[in-house]
Amino acid sequence: MQKENNRNHIKENIFGKYKNTFTLLVGILLLTYFINSPFIKNIIDGILALGYLGVFLAGIFFVSSFTVVPVSIILFFFAKELDPVSIALVAGLGAMFGDYLIFRFLKDYIFEELRPFFRKLKSSLFPRFKLNPYFSWIIPVLGAIIIASPFPDEIGIGLLGLSKIKNWQFVLVSFVLNSLGILLMLLIFKSI
Repeated sequence: MQKENNRNHIKENIFGKYKNTFTLLVGILLLTYFINSPFIKNIIDGILALGYLGVFLAGIFFVSSFTVVPVSIILFFFAKELDPVSIALVAGLGAMFGDYLIFRFLKDYIFEELRPFFRKLKSSLFPRFKLNPYFSWIIPVLGAIIIASPFPDEIGIGLLGLSKIKNWQFVLVSFVLNSLGILLMLLIFKSI
């Protein structure tokens, strides 16, 4: 009887209380499974044929940990034909759009579901940081550094989502940092 109650409690949490978090994890697992399929390879070839629209679409997928490597390769091929600064701006705009979608999803759904967990973790692990006014700027700065780096943006977006950053600030920071990061990556690719 106790085991059945525990199973029901877990099902209620996964499919009720944490349904968005569960959906996100299932989506990540499915993407990981299908990333090397011929269908996905055809999509990549199609993106190359689209020119700057393809650059924008590649920028959207530049922000994901599962697509950053193939998209970086696609952007490298685009850089052979197009101006790297133009690619960085257009792909940066796409990356900003992708980051914003993730940011809104995390902030509106995932963080709301996990807010009780974060409160409990914060109160038990970080009591000294509450007293320190300098700690509040570390989270958004660390998030911005991660977004500017060639590393996937999810962690940086999550850190910015935990801070008190406004939507317009996030959009501006995301565009500038992604554009600079993509430009730097393309210049390094061209120099090799």
